[in-house]
Amino acid sequence: MSKTKAQTDQNTPHMKNIHKHKEHTQKTNTNQIKQYRFSLTLIETLIFALSQVKSQVFHGSALIATAHGKFFSNGFDLAWAQSAGSSFDAVDQLHHLVASFKPVVSALLSLPMLTIAALPSHAIAARFLLALSHNYVLMRRDRGVLYMSKIDIGLTFPDYFMALMMSKIGSSLAGCDILLAGRKVKGEEVVRMGIVDSAAYDSEESVVEAAMRLGEQLVKRKWNGEVYAEIIAGLVRSSFS
Repeated sequence: MSKTKAQTDQNTPHMKNIHKHKEHTQKTNTNQIKQYRFSLTLIETLIFALSQVKSQVFHGSALIATAHGKFFSNGFDLAWAQSAGSSFDAVDQLHHLVASFKPVVSALLSLPMLTIAALPSHAIAARFLLALSHNYVLMRRDRGVLYMSKIDIGLTFPDYFMALMMSKIGSSLAGCDILLAGRKVKGEEVVRMGIVDSAAYDSEESVVEAAMRLGEQLVKRKWNGEVYAEIIAGLVRSSFS
């Protein structure tokens, strides 16, 4: 197994692209971002990084998104939105962030490859949605919560948020808990709700290692990427209709 891995900082979300080819596995960081709120700059960086990933895809590729530190991320850059001055302008800037984020979700859902989110920590608001934009979600059982904060901060859900959340949440009761009650839920409970695939890990390293094992196991199947992407599109098509 060969590896290339760049230096990363605490609280730095990053992505790894797994290429399975001739019995060798390569892990490559495709992005490093020294912040954990979604600003316009971060959103643009993610869109560019995902376009680079897509351009390098071949049969037997997988993308793993993870992070270091306390947060996988805690949502949009509300401080930037509020810096606009008036409450009207702040809401307008926040809506601009929300609209700008949709292409990130679209890009992830349309990748012709396997995608796995490995959550070593909290995923709040937009990062919760980002995690659900992956095909598989793994998280720690001992640390970290998933939390959709909009009800608590008095914001409604954009259509694509609601559509994707409901396509990924296993039951209407779980949907009410997450979206209407704003519950903060931890690993094993989220698995029972059917929202994430596994939460059997006790450290940041173990959840990332599990994601790598899952990726390496599945890329051996060498699925046709375009067919894979079309199936994913069918599963979540209503999110972007």
